[in-house]
Amino acid sequence: MTAARDTWTIASAADAARARARLARLLADAGVPALDRARCLSALGVRLRRALAAGGAELAVTAGPDGRLGIALGGPEPWRHTLHRTGAVPGPPPGPQDAPLAEALLSADEDTAAVLTSLSETEELLRLHREELHQTNQGVLALHAELEAAALAQRDLLDAERAARAEAENARRLLTFLTDASAVLHASLDHEDILRRLPELLVPEYARHVDVWLVDDERTPPGDRAAATVTAARTGRPQHAGPHPGGLPGVDDLPASALSPDRPLLCLPLGGRTVQGVLTLAAPGERFDPDTTVMLLELARRAGIALENARQYEQHRDVAEALQRAQLTKLPTVPGLDLAARYLPATHGLNIGGDWYDAFSQPDGSVLAVIGDVTGHGLRAAVIMGQLRTALRAYAVEGNGPARILTLLHRMLRHQQPELYATCAIARFTPGEPEVVWAAAGHPPAVARGPRGEVRVLDAKPGIMLGVPLPYEYEEHTVELPAGSVLALYTDGLVERRTAGIDAGIDRLARAVQVLGAAELAELDTAADALLKPMLHDSEHDDDICLLLCRTTSG
Repeated sequence: MTAARDTWTIASAADAARARARLARLLADAGVPALDRARCLSALGVRLRRALAAGGAELAVTAGPDGRLGIALGGPEPWRHTLHRTGAVPGPPPGPQDAPLAEALLSADEDTAAVLTSLSETEELLRLHREELHQTNQGVLALHAELEAAALAQRDLLDAERAARAEAENARRLLTFLTDASAVLHASLDHEDILRRLPELLVPEYARHVDVWLVDDERTPPGDRAAATVTAARTGRPQHAGPHPGGLPGVDDLPASALSPDRPLLCLPLGGRTVQGVLTLAAPGERFDPDTTVMLLELARRAGIALENARQYEQHRDVAEALQRAQLTKLPTVPGLDLAARYLPATHGLNIGGDWYDAFSQPDGSVLAVIGDVTGHGLRAAVIMGQLRTALRAYAVEGNGPARILTLLHRMLRHQQPELYATCAIARFTPGEPEVVWAAAGHPPAVARGPRGEVRVLDAKPGIMLGVPLPYEYEEHTVELPAGSVLALYTDGLVERRTAGIDAGIDRLARAVQVLGAAELAELDTAADALLKPMLHDSEHDDDICLLLCRTTSG
C-alpha cells in the first residue's frame, strides 16, 4: 500500500468475506498482535453484516506515519477502529473482488487459532493463578488458625498474669499485716495488753471470734475449751476442727467441735521456746484460706514469743523492784530534823537504776543526808549504787566529814570500777546548830528555803564526778539553815527533760519550793508530793527520780 488511504466497496456477502480476509492478511503482515486482530475482525464482521443489511458500505483502511492503522466503515452505522502496527504496511493488495473466497475462509481460521491459543494460555495462567490463590487461601486459613491460637495463648497468659498479680498482692497484704501486727505485739511488755490486742487485730477480717487460752491460766479449766484447743496445747501442733477437712498446710484435721459444729475452728499453739497457750479462731466465712493460714501460723508463733518476753520482763521487773526497795533507806527519826523522801523509777525499762538517797546518824549525833546517782541504768548500776551506799556509811562511821567521804568514794570507784561514774551530794546536820556543812561531786545543786520563804540555789561549783580518772580532793561548804528551813536534795531525773535544759528545771524546782504553803510544810510528806506535781506535769520520764527533803526544827 503506497497510498495513505485505500477504500473498498462492500456490496455483497462475498465482498464482505473477501474484505475481511484481505484485512486479516494486511493486519498480520503489519505486525498487529493476533488478539487485537481477532477483536478487530470480529467487531468488523458484525458491522459488515449490518451494513449489507442496509444496502452496502465502503471500507477504508488508512496507514498513518506514527504507526497507527485506521479502519473506517461507512454506511448508516459508521464504525471506526484504530490499531497499532509494529511492521511496515506492504504494497497495495489486490482488491477485495480479487481475493479467493476459500483462502479468505482459511485465513479466518488462523486468527481463530491464534485467539484459541491465547485463550489456552490464558486458561493455563488462570489455572496457575487459581492454584496459587488456593494455596494462598490455605496459608491465610493457617495464619488465621495460628493467630487464633496465639490470641488464646495470650489470653491464657493474661489470665495467668492476673492470677499471679492477685496472688502476689494477697501475699503482700498478708505480709504487711504480719509485720504490722508483730510490731504491735512486740511493742508491749505487758502480757495482758498482748492478750487484749490479739482479738483487736484479727476480728473481723481473719476470724469471726478469737479466744486466747494460756496453759497456766487456772481461771479457765481445759474442760471448758474445745477439744481441738486442748489437743493443740498438748501436742504443740496446729489443729483444724470442722464439718469438712480443711486441707490446710501444716495443720491436722479433727472432727467438728461440739462447741462450734457448723463453723470451722483453727487452733494455733502460741509457741516461743515453749507453748505459752493456744489461739483459737472461728472462721470468718465457710472455711479458712490456705495462704491466710500460713500467715496466722507465723503470727501465733510471734505472739507466743511476745508473751514469753513479756513474762520474763515482768519477772525481772519484780526482782528489780524488790532489789530497789531493799536498797532504799527507812528514814530515821531524830530531834531537830524532819525528813521525807520520794523515789520514782523510770517509766521505761526494768524500773531499776542507780539513784539512791540515804539518811543516818553519826557517832557524834550529827545526821548525814545523802543523795546520789550512778551513771547508766539497770542491774549493774543498782549493784554499784549499793556498794557506794555501803562504803559511804563505813567512811562516815569513822568520823569523816562530807568532803572527806566523797574523796574516799572517788578513790574507791576509780580503782574498782574504772569505767563507771557517779554523782553525789552530802549534807551534815548538827542538832542545835543552824549551819549545815555540805559537799557535792558533780551533782545538781541543792535548793534551800529559809523560814520566811526566801529560796537559794546552792550553786557553788561542785567537784568532779566520782570515778573520773583523776586524783581529786573535794571541798566543804557551809549554809545557814535556821529552824523552819527546808533543804531539797534531788537527782537530775527531777529537773532534766529532753525538751529543756537542766537549768530551766532547777529554776522550776526553786519556784515550786518557794510557793509551798504552811500546811504543806507542816507535814513534810505532803510537801514532797506537792513538789512532784509541778515537776512531773506528764507521767513519762526517762530517768529515775529521787527527792530528799530535810527541814530543820527547833527541837
